[in-house]
Amino acid sequence: MTLPLVLASASPARLGLLRQAGLDPRVVVSGVDEEALGAHGPAPAELALLLAEAKADAVAATLDAPALVIGCDSVLELDGLALGKPADADEALRRWQSMRGRSGVLRTGHCVVDGRTGKRVSATASTTVRFGTPSDEEVAAYVASGEPLHVAGAFTLDGRSAPFIDGIDGDPGNVIGLSLPLLRTLLAELGVRITDLWV
Repeated sequence: MTLPLVLASASPARLGLLRQAGLDPRVVVSGVDEEALGAHGPAPAELALLLAEAKADAVAATLDAPALVIGCDSVLELDGLALGKPADADEALRRWQSMRGRSGVLRTGHCVVDGRTGKRVSATASTTVRFGTPSDEEVAAYVASGEPLHVAGAFTLDGRSAPFIDGIDGDPGNVIGLSLPLLRTLLAELGVRITDLWV
């Protein structure tokens, strides 16, 4: 019997990636306090993993029946700092002004909890993002769209900021929110074939 799949994330981008890959998870939002967990200043890759594990664990603990729970969280590493969602439009504007013409590393923590056994596997995927040089007017228009306020790093690879990304080195899905190759590897560590979860 295949376990049901649960995504411990409100991200429509993550849900979309999973659905495009033939999976149909139920969404259960964790309610984890991301700011409190990040207050201790772990390195960006560690923070992304810590948040992913916290989300998966929190949701797994609430379920009435065993499931495979996927938790993810993304941060952009720039100058050694972990940048999540900007607090407001001013912060998004400043961030884009500092990212222009530079590269950052998008770190996405992934965690899968097997509800049958309680076993948890996790890892972080990293993708380098090369930012273009949008004009001040283009940056202002992008921030005014509201999109950067809802995403880690204040940009998306598959949205309005796509024209401002010159390229990436690594898994594009990871930048969107979830690395399907890494998910496949983590599921395999739990003895689950991703093809068995196709709907």
